[in-house]
Amino acid sequence: MMHGLLWLPLLLVFVLLTSLGWLERRRQRLFREWAEGAELAKLDGCGAARLVDGVLTWSTFEAGKLEPKGSFVIKQLELVELLSLGSGEAPLTDESQGACRLRLVGGGEQKDLPFSDAERARRWIQELMARSRCEL
Repeated sequence: MMHGLLWLPLLLVFVLLTSLGWLERRRQRLFREWAEGAELAKLDGCGAARLVDGVLTWSTFEAGKLEPKGSFVIKQLELVELLSLGSGEAPLTDESQGACRLRLVGGGEQKDLPFSDAERARRWIQELMARSRCEL
């Protein structure tokens, strides 16, 4: 009896990890379907983003589906800034890592696109600026 009770927490951990794995697999499957045909796409802890036909759209994974959060027309892009995710308007330095956001400015509006990795966000800045020049 005592040995059985010792294994019970391990069984619960196994069930929890299996459930979390199933949710992550579902999230990735939904993303693959959503991003199909995209020129540029990302999925991270902050959400998903894709560039299709010159329009950048982003979503978050909520309640088993991707909920749209915003969009931006790339040919209107004038400036992209890398800012910290949680501390107001503080720009990120080149050495900074971790969660951040891209501020997209152009066409009289500005939108924020969250990223969980600053290095990936820096690569996206280069890609978006190159594509906005091609759209002009």
